[in-house]
Amino acid sequence: MRQVVDMTPEVEAALAGGRAVVALESTIIAHGLPRPENLNVAREIEDLVRQGGAVPATVAVLDGRICVGCSSDQLERLATDPGIGKASLRDLPLLLARRHSGATTVAATTAIAAAAGIPVFVTGGIGGVHRGAERSWDVSADLTVLGREPVAVVCAGAKSILDIGATLEMLETLGVTVLGYQTDRFPGFYIRKTEFPVDARVESAADAAAVVWARRQAGIPGGVLLVNPLPEAAALDGPQLEAAIGESLAEAARIGKIGKTLTPFLLARLREATAGRSLQANLALIRSNAELGARLAVALADLAGGPAGQGSR
Repeated sequence: MRQVVDMTPEVEAALAGGRAVVALESTIIAHGLPRPENLNVAREIEDLVRQGGAVPATVAVLDGRICVGCSSDQLERLATDPGIGKASLRDLPLLLARRHSGATTVAATTAIAAAAGIPVFVTGGIGGVHRGAERSWDVSADLTVLGREPVAVVCAGAKSILDIGATLEMLETLGVTVLGYQTDRFPGFYIRKTEFPVDARVESAADAAAVVWARRQAGIPGGVLLVNPLPEAAALDGPQLEAAIGESLAEAARIGKIGKTLTPFLLARLREATAGRSLQANLALIRSNAELGARLAVALADLAGGPAGQGSR
């Protein structure tokens, strides 16, 4: 994959010097947030990673080249060009061969981060097993890639529209270690905790880094999922959220929304149903994840003997 990668000098120098680097997806820029807030947030998240002592590497495919790290102009293009679609792992060969552009999902970004040697990836929430998957077989490629690539993914759990229990069962089957950051329960994106436990609780980024490092040193394939509950002030009410999800799923079924169009549709309907509170929750959790991801990357660089260290909390 490195033959088709364009890496910014900042990211390349950081990796060569053993400094902390954090991969960031681009789907949230192109499809996850409304304009013009999406561009402002993209730049803010990069700034938060830098403030945490790490180098941000926003990942995207532009004109048939994989970008590991994006310039300011490239971020603006991702935020404003309506022709940029979602790119999962299966889409990358098409984009590269046809010299097209795409905003990378969790699956694609994780695979690219692994190929580039970036051990930490920050996102909002992972995809997973959709409700009703026993009929539709709608299971996100995010899960299989997490089970294959040696990347630590920081997120606020799986999106609330999914079947959380089935998603965790799949993660267990694929051998992904699920760590809860200062929580015993798996968060549900817009809510701080679900009924489902995590594999283990960690109290600091350094604790999480020790687990990631041990997995790497043991040569165990696949990654670690570090789930970080969104800030309490931004969390949504669980029963009200479930009611809104049920209505959105019923509407999606009526109009035939399936595949990669389903999740954006449901998230847009939730924004309407919650009078914008779901958007504010999304913004709060991605900021919190960026801060935690930077600390995790610094702690991992410390363990690897790199010069990143001012220590981590």
